[in-house]
Amino acid sequence: LQILGNVSEFQRVVSVLQEGVDFDIDVNASVFETNIRVVGGLLSAHLLSKKAGVEVEAGWPCSGPLLRMAEEAARKLLPAFQTPTGMPYGTVNLLHGVNPGETPVTCTAGIGTFIVEFATLSHLTGDPVFEDVARKALKALWKNRSDIGLVGNHIDVVTAKWVAQDAGIGAGVDSYFEYLVKGAILLQDEELMSMFLEYNKAIKNYTKFDDWYLWVQMYKGTVSMPVFQSLEAYWPGLQSLIGDVDNAMRTFLNYYTVWKQFGGLPEFYNIPQGYTVDKREGYPLRPELIESAMYLYRATRDPTLLELGRDAVESIEKISKVDCGFATIKDLRDHRLDNRMESFFLAETVKYLYLLFDPDNFIHNDGSAFDVVITPYGECVLNAGGYVFNTEAHPIDPAALHCCRKRKEEQWEVEDLMREFYSLKKTKKYTLKRVSDRGEGESAKDPEDAPTEKSGEKRNSKKSSHSLLSCPSQSFNSKLAVLGQVFLDNT
Repeated sequence: LQILGNVSEFQRVVSVLQEGVDFDIDVNASVFETNIRVVGGLLSAHLLSKKAGVEVEAGWPCSGPLLRMAEEAARKLLPAFQTPTGMPYGTVNLLHGVNPGETPVTCTAGIGTFIVEFATLSHLTGDPVFEDVARKALKALWKNRSDIGLVGNHIDVVTAKWVAQDAGIGAGVDSYFEYLVKGAILLQDEELMSMFLEYNKAIKNYTKFDDWYLWVQMYKGTVSMPVFQSLEAYWPGLQSLIGDVDNAMRTFLNYYTVWKQFGGLPEFYNIPQGYTVDKREGYPLRPELIESAMYLYRATRDPTLLELGRDAVESIEKISKVDCGFATIKDLRDHRLDNRMESFFLAETVKYLYLLFDPDNFIHNDGSAFDVVITPYGECVLNAGGYVFNTEAHPIDPAALHCCRKRKEEQWEVEDLMREFYSLKKTKKYTLKRVSDRGEGESAKDPEDAPTEKSGEKRNSKKSSHSLLSCPSQSFNSKLAVLGQVFLDNT
């Protein structure tokens, strides 16, 4: 709503949320959906709140009621990640954790779609646990790819055995690839990008045919389903983010021909037959093709992309508009409607359409304008552009992740010191080992999983031959504060 310009409505919703939301309820929730909708939505609203004219508390963006709610919601999801592989269960009970009878089978997207929200949360709050679990899940999928470099559709998160071995870019896998790219951009992370580029080679080698992407067997590369799914239409937009614009446009134009054939994208489209697939003829007003059009138009200014936007607006108005909203199209062959409207129509489809036709929107800022805010950790630049959309189209300002860095480094320094202290007590030794350098997102519990490539700034960039607690040689460049100030810079 804020992006659409309805600032007063945004302020009203924020004020309602600030009164509090109770997450301690006995209900089973999708870990994936709760993250992209609830956690992602709260983080985005938190970061956009000052721009919308909402009064923020001292310390924003490193603190605030919406940020605290996002953290509370994310903590309810953490029990799902407590598996032997680090890959999360698909469902968690918000009050009791993972149910004893919960299935260990989760789709690939349900495992690899956390790094954008969880890394943002870790950077803003100073608690690395969220980024750590998201990274561990990503690495587990990477570790279990096939010999030809592909991942399947569903995997057992306890045994790491692939249950559904269809490999493609669509349903069940899609946002995993999306988050490798967006996570790499958000965090300036070379390791995540190298993962995606390796996958991209395998995808081109085994699934791409005449600028279409089919489904293949993940171990053999043989075609299993020669279909195009509407969820795959995000791919050209993702290609544009890595600069592969020519291939992106060719694939986009293939998808656009399907749109023009039916006035929308059917859920499944049989490529050899050039027609819909039985029982998959519906169009729930999905955003993916319009999302790709928005990204590609920013990259190319090709008017064909605006034509798609015009077609989309006219089709949605003509076919799906009803008295109380916009209905899902049950069958594109005769345009029969269903009695429902999906939430992603408002969260994504309309938003991407609006942004496609609004070149001056602040989301498209090229960095020529920005805001400077004062935080307890110094000056911070925000709203300079380069927003990263999560997979539910909630924009995250990458600059905000740097606003709370000093706080984050201080907290991790404290944690390192406390870990050394308790290790000393446990082993009853009087000499301390120096804490090794680690990347920001890496877990101390998994040294064997340490990336081989540079993946962000290091916490302790200056090595020393002395213990961290060796006072004569180790100066405290920042405050060490636990329940109050303990050390000052000049002590």
